[in-house]
Amino acid sequence: MTARVLVVDDILANVKLLQARLEAEYFEVLTAFNGHDAIEICQKQRVDVVLLDVMMPGLDGFEVCRRLKLSPQTLHIPVVMVTALDQTADKIQGLDAGADDFLTKPVDDIALVTRVKSLARLKMLNDEMLMRVTTSREMGLSDDDMLARVLADKPGRLLVVDDHPRSSSRVMSALTKVHEAYIEANPQAALMYLAEQPFDLLVTSLNLQNSDGLRLCSQVRSLDRTRHLPIVVMADPGDEARLLRGLDMGINDYLMRPVDRHELLARVKTQIKRKRFSDHLRNQIRESVELSVTDPLTGLHNRRYMERHLKTLIADAARTGRTLSVLIADIDHFKRVNDTYGHDAGDAVLKEFSDRFRRYTRGVDLACRLGGEEFLIIMPDTDKALARQVGERVRECVAVHPFKAGQNQDLWVTASVGLATWEGEGDTSEALFKRADTALYAAKRQGRNQVVAAAA
Repeated sequence: MTARVLVVDDILANVKLLQARLEAEYFEVLTAFNGHDAIEICQKQRVDVVLLDVMMPGLDGFEVCRRLKLSPQTLHIPVVMVTALDQTADKIQGLDAGADDFLTKPVDDIALVTRVKSLARLKMLNDEMLMRVTTSREMGLSDDDMLARVLADKPGRLLVVDDHPRSSSRVMSALTKVHEAYIEANPQAALMYLAEQPFDLLVTSLNLQNSDGLRLCSQVRSLDRTRHLPIVVMADPGDEARLLRGLDMGINDYLMRPVDRHELLARVKTQIKRKRFSDHLRNQIRESVELSVTDPLTGLHNRRYMERHLKTLIADAARTGRTLSVLIADIDHFKRVNDTYGHDAGDAVLKEFSDRFRRYTRGVDLACRLGGEEFLIIMPDTDKALARQVGERVRECVAVHPFKAGQNQDLWVTASVGLATWEGEGDTSEALFKRADTALYAAKRQGRNQVVAAAA
């Protein structure tokens, strides 16, 4: 899905310039010329990133950012301050107001696109988690009102990777006055610490004397334990090309040397807050949803959760214009498996089927067991053509390898698949599900082991 960016500036020429640059990269751009309009747009429409000018009459950028971050409705929207001011004090004021990043005029095209893409990806992941938690609350599974607020400021646990003695000493001197911070000069030893112990943030030098800082960042992003760990890098002037590669890789923030201690503490504080917010959402999903509304045999979400979540996603699609598709898969001739090999073998097939089924879902998709041998995937941002590709992959992954029904017993199993795509305003979750179910039975009638899409 294309990210939606709100550009806020009281000068028309500045708005038009940023709008043209972003639309050239296929972003969807909204515009506002004052702070009040910007806040109203963020409250009423989907906004993935806000590019916010600092110097505006009435509400300046700092106050707009502060109000956005204080509202439970808008606090999760990334805000990038765009300013002609290049003073550390101004950056600190913006970060204290909750800004996620800064761009200095004249805005560099590569930095603009890279930062917007990075923040938009993070926003979309958080949006999906918020949607899951909203679904669980509507089902009465959670009454936790902490989701509306970022967790209170508390010292974080940080790991600093730097083999420049003088630089690392200055950084550690600033951090240890506020946080629990540890220093490590060897990147591989640091990677082991991160994999084995809990940390809130990694601060690393981009230019290590005996290693590659970007390689360390890549390894951190590839490990399950550290995949969501925020990374702040320290870079030297003139190293912008490698820094941009790092940002595209998933680095969350950076500081240019010589590092100002106030800016360091402000950026660390912002990253720790964002991590705790995301962690909080994940915990809510795990505790309120995953453990309460999952199928005990397969570990997939059950039909009760699916029905509520599908309604939530359709309401979101109606508001934003996003596409949405549903896939239903049914194991062919499953009764024969139970009758011939017993219910233990049938359960083993269902478990393995769910494992294969899950592998073909994205992070934003929702895989469910409807009951018996029927399974379903809800696919946001997926049109009919893409849904058919997913359906074919699911069908193929079932048919291409045998299933284990016992220690020495292999079973060849196939599945039929039905697809349906949301048709816009007026289309309901019940109607969408019914069309997919009808398409599934058409696949059965046409010989099984095939994919059929519902007619528009």
